[in-house]
Formats: sequence, structure tokens, C-alpha cells
Amino acid sequence: MSDISKNSTVIEAPISEVAEVLTDLASYPSWSSAIKSVEVQSKDESGRATKAKISIDAGVMKDRVTLDYDWSKSPNEITFSLDDADLLTEMSGAYKLSDNGDDTTTVSYELTVALSMPVPAMMRQKAERSTIDLALSQLKAKLEG
Repeated sequence: MSDISKNSTVIEAPISEVAEVLTDLASYPSWSSAIKSVEVQSKDESGRATKAKISIDAGVMKDRVTLDYDWSKSPNEITFSLDDADLLTEMSGAYKLSDNGDDTTTVSYELTVALSMPVPAMMRQKAERSTIDLALSQLKAKLEG
């Protein structure tokens, strides 16, 4: 397994609002420039996506992936893992949310990817970090307006 890349940011919104945006996978293309399309394939009894086919275009990382989502620790942690992809052989990650007690939420995003072709670790980690930073900044912009 590859090393995990991660970063975090404080968002001026309560944890419930942050979790609501992260739960609505189908709306990701409206606020995340790296997510081009989302097709929810299955949902749990609460209506949250448990499997989704996602078209990703994050610079050097372009693929159509099917991800499995785990909501068992929601709203504090939302995890996903790779079910299928064209190029990626691994993609797992988590959004970890912490209520700061003042209507702000610290959001940490962890991501690990592996490609079917050889890519130097430094390039892969740089792509992961830029993907994480972009996702966090766009999530923050979506919630803070």
C-alpha cells in the first residue's frame, strides 16, 4: 500500500452542513472541478451513495472509477475505496470531520492512489497533494460562499 497524502482546513460551517455537502455525491461536479460526472449506482437505507461511478480529471490523474463508500462513522468520517477503474489500481481515502464547537468544522482529507503504470512516487504524491488541496479549497468555497 502506498503512503497516505493528507491535508486539512477549517471551514466556517457546522459539521452537519459540511457532511450534507459531502454526502450529496451527485452534486460534486457543481463545485469540484476535478469531478466531471457522478453516476450513483447504489444507495443505503438513508439514501447515501454506497457505490458510484465517477469521472475524474485532476490534471495528471484522469480516470473513470467506481468507488465504494462507507458511511458507518458519518458524519465524523466518510471513507471510500476503489472497486474498479481504467488506470488506477488503488484509490482510497477519507474525509474526517471535527466539530470545533463554534460553528466551524475542521475537515481532513486523506488520499492514496496507485496507477497501473509506473509513476515515480514523488510525482504520484504531488498529484495526490494537489488533488487534496483543490478539493478542500473548493469544498470551503462551496460552504462559505
